[in-house]
Amino acid sequence: MDSSAPYEPRPSYPSRRPPQRRRSHRRRRGSPLVSMLFFPCALLYHELLLRAFDKDITFFGMALLRILLFSVAAGMLVFFILDVIPNKKVSRVIGGILIFLFIVILCVERGMRSSFGIYYGILSASKTAGGAMEDFSGGIVDIFISILPFILLSLLPLIAFALMRRTVIYERGQQWLTRIFVIFFMIIAQLFGYMFSNIGEAKADYTTDFDANAGIRSFGLLTTIRLDLEYGIFGQPEADMDSFVEDPSRNDGPGTPGNNGDPNDPDTPDDPDDPNDPDDPNDPDDPNGTVVPDPPKEYGFNTLDIDFDALAANASGKTLKSMHEYFGSLTPTQQNEYTGMFKGKNLILLTAESFSPYVVDPELTPTLYKLTHEAFVFNNFYQPDWSQSTCGGEFSVTTGVIPNWVNGDIAARESIGNSMPTTLGNMFKAIGYSTPAWHNGTYTYYSRDKYLATYGYDFKGENGGGLDLEYDGWPRSDLEMIQKTCDEYINDYVQNGRNFHAYYMTISGHGNWSWAKNHQAQKYRTLVEQKYPNLSEPCQSYIASNIDLDRGLEYLVQRLEAAGIADDTLIVMAADHYPYFLGNGNNNSNDSTDYYNELTQALIGETDSEAVTSRYRNTLLMWSGCITEPIVVDTPCSSIDIVPTVANLFGLDYDSRLYSGRDIFATNYVANEYSSAIPLVIFADTIPMKGNSWITPAGTYESSTKTFTPNPNVTLADQDAYVASVKRLVSGKIQNAKLIVSQDYYAKVFN
Repeated sequence: MDSSAPYEPRPSYPSRRPPQRRRSHRRRRGSPLVSMLFFPCALLYHELLLRAFDKDITFFGMALLRILLFSVAAGMLVFFILDVIPNKKVSRVIGGILIFLFIVILCVERGMRSSFGIYYGILSASKTAGGAMEDFSGGIVDIFISILPFILLSLLPLIAFALMRRTVIYERGQQWLTRIFVIFFMIIAQLFGYMFSNIGEAKADYTTDFDANAGIRSFGLLTTIRLDLEYGIFGQPEADMDSFVEDPSRNDGPGTPGNNGDPNDPDTPDDPDDPNDPDDPNDPDDPNGTVVPDPPKEYGFNTLDIDFDALAANASGKTLKSMHEYFGSLTPTQQNEYTGMFKGKNLILLTAESFSPYVVDPELTPTLYKLTHEAFVFNNFYQPDWSQSTCGGEFSVTTGVIPNWVNGDIAARESIGNSMPTTLGNMFKAIGYSTPAWHNGTYTYYSRDKYLATYGYDFKGENGGGLDLEYDGWPRSDLEMIQKTCDEYINDYVQNGRNFHAYYMTISGHGNWSWAKNHQAQKYRTLVEQKYPNLSEPCQSYIASNIDLDRGLEYLVQRLEAAGIADDTLIVMAADHYPYFLGNGNNNSNDSTDYYNELTQALIGETDSEAVTSRYRNTLLMWSGCITEPIVVDTPCSSIDIVPTVANLFGLDYDSRLYSGRDIFATNYVANEYSSAIPLVIFADTIPMKGNSWITPAGTYESSTKTFTPNPNVTLADQDAYVASVKRLVSGKIQNAKLIVSQDYYAKVFN
């Protein structure tokens, strides 16, 4: 090589694509991995955000795995659909709209949980929204402010999509091999999610026992929306109803209808006219034939002439056949010393908003104290959280049936237009009573105007519903409502002799509870601050708001006494639910304080939470001027027992087997033995897949710990068998209560 030759640089060869062109191509082409994972990650982020802000949800567990799988499946499906749309600008717009709509639903559910303590299905929420806007418009701003951090965090996926939209959905779309890969993983994720949702304790919550409140916690919001729409349109899967039919060989308590007349049954009373009776006092050959006192009065049973066997034989389908067999297998409640006690008299029934026994005070609420201590005194009464807010409690009080979510909606609204001859309104109307009803809130809220008409009431309410009260802030006054309405039925009875059954749904005790936000509380602020200076403002305000209810009852009793008919009238009142706003930071999502626990600790020295049955202990008010001495009742009972109990007190013709509840005064059961006639308090499943808590005369079953605690002095021959039998009875009552509504069952029975 000639070293003197001039240097000639090696020729450079251009690359196939300039760097600038390569970067431009990557932007057009996007990233398949980012594209596939964006929507699953966005959905999962929103699901986890909702869980993170719910202090009552256990964050980790099998629910998290199900939510992950369903988020992956749904996110990949969304991406696949958007990717195959030829016009990518349209795809990006649709993608942004879908994310925005999901954020809206997400924030609404968070607001519902913050405000009402529960999650709503999308169908039910859409039907409730109008009334909420009208009735609680002042509180919506407060709710929005309280969940503002949640709203801001929920917007992050939408912002990310706006910035990355060309990468997530790029112009040329994905190759078909990638799309097939997406579909494959979508199917696998959905199948595994479905599998993990249909095994063990999750299966019932996913199918027969599904409701939005449990669904969001167990399967996530998106899956809950899907199931809510599916079940709302096509109907919810039904449990195996045959498994709930009672075995006739079971011991169903003393003196059951099937046992009466059996000479070999020790529960069958002796026949004094039977000459073969060895204890016949009139038999001269009987060495023991001495004169004895008259035998105790024999009571019949609260049943109607219903041939359930014939109904089952002619049923149009398996579900109805099983229902007829189930109700026919139950033991009815026996009539008793209180049967017909108020026959021919009048009834005033109230469902009291957010009422609890801790507002009953001899100084602050003397009328409440009088009415709960001078007549019937119920020491073991509960109003469970039926997971349907006010409407669920009102449904239980007015129908005697467990409130369930039926086809994605609340039981009361689903019962509209059904045949409901078993409600107090319809039973009293059938015998000529007037049945007026009032509510000092928006009359169409929850479709109350429609379902109370179904239950036999002539209903009037605020905001265009025929009840016009002076506007004095939120909430309206119970005292004013009673002042403006009670003379109508009192005068009709006094002047025309027409009996009445009046019904009130109150509202003065409604949250939020603070001096600034509850007008009824403001009126009585000084009284409460003087009596309870150390309580927090939410607790003080809560007590104060209920003083207006007390003043309304005081006026009502005074009018009855002035008209001379206090002895001819029975007043009954129960809560719609405990004041759960207090248990939920007083409806402030940024406050985790359990103010209701503060209230119970301060007033009775007890600690509880929403996870245990003690949280739902309440009191049942049942008073009449004709009762001169307190009648103490220790029987476990709840709001679903009110209708059959009142029907028995008034001597109405009814069939006790057709209710979820029972006559509280019936005694045809043995405390330490299983029977379908036992007193039974059923609590809603507030903890998904933990089952239902319940209370019987034998003891208490807590679903949160899955433990049964026998009552003192109660011994069970086989505790495990007893618990299993009661669990089965509880499930049967819940499932059949749901079918009573969905199948319009009473129309089939009484047709």
